[in-house]
Amino acid sequence: MRITSLFLDESDRLNEQQIGVFGDVLVHLIQKIETKALVQLSKSLAPVNNAPIEVIRHLSRHDKIKIAGPVLTQSNRLTEGDLIEVAKSKGQGHLLAISARASLPQAVTDVLVERGDVEVCHALAGNSGAQFSEVGFATLVKKSDGDERLAERLGLRLDIPFQLLRRLLAHATDLVRSRLLAAVSPENQEQIQRALGSIANELGQKATRPCDFARADSLAHELNRCGQLTEAALVEFVKAHKHEETTATLALFSGVKSALIERLLKNMSHKELVVACRAGNLTWSTAALILKSPFAYHSISQQELNDARDAFLELSRAAAQESMRSMQVQETAKAAG
Repeated sequence: MRITSLFLDESDRLNEQQIGVFGDVLVHLIQKIETKALVQLSKSLAPVNNAPIEVIRHLSRHDKIKIAGPVLTQSNRLTEGDLIEVAKSKGQGHLLAISARASLPQAVTDVLVERGDVEVCHALAGNSGAQFSEVGFATLVKKSDGDERLAERLGLRLDIPFQLLRRLLAHATDLVRSRLLAAVSPENQEQIQRALGSIANELGQKATRPCDFARADSLAHELNRCGQLTEAALVEFVKAHKHEETTATLALFSGVKSALIERLLKNMSHKELVVACRAGNLTWSTAALILKSPFAYHSISQQELNDARDAFLELSRAAAQESMRSMQVQETAKAAG
């Protein structure tokens, strides 16, 4: 600490060679001193613009986050390469510390987004100094499905590409949309309104466009005959936004016609769609994916999703199948009438 104090007192008058001498001594001492002293050293040197580079690099790679954290968050002596190396090799605490830096280039955020947990993603989305590649933004938008806090933080960013903002809002709950409109700056509010208008227009076109499920039904039956129509295949249809294929597959799984599943998807209530998923013997993760999909015309909040999960788990498959048979009879009678 005496050496550190001497350096701090003289740092404004030192050249790089002299700073290097202090660095050599401190790097040698780092190997021998206790954690408490290392934490204090890290806190003392982190904000210093000309801190000894090798000392900062040693501290940033320490396994204990309370030692590495201050320099990872503050030190400008760490290069982009240093940050990427730490982000690729260390735990979530180190990633979170990097996420709090005043500025972050795209190459670093790409690694943080890929490896980071929920807390890291939230920190990045709320960091106005973080820059993201289109891939990085797309990954964050994907991770925001079912995470209202992350969706809200992403929607408030002025730099999010319009198409990704549109995708974000398409999956967001009504509560998140209203919060964003109330919180965003005037220049971003227009973009959000434009994205919402585009989504509403597309949904309106889908709602009025007649669907011909003949091709999708034929495909579903052929895949089923070959043993390839699995739940994993349905998940891929949903993720690829293949509306007809998803509808036809869920219909086949639940023992009804595609037209009935299409009606359930268009219902503002999600309750009957939950029954169809249970009748189709789907797992809850797949059922939740369908409930949140853009071609399910209702918007579902996290609380509603939790309630739907409880109802899904309490419902027996036999009871769900009986309900679907009853719905199909009513649908057929209505069409005949």
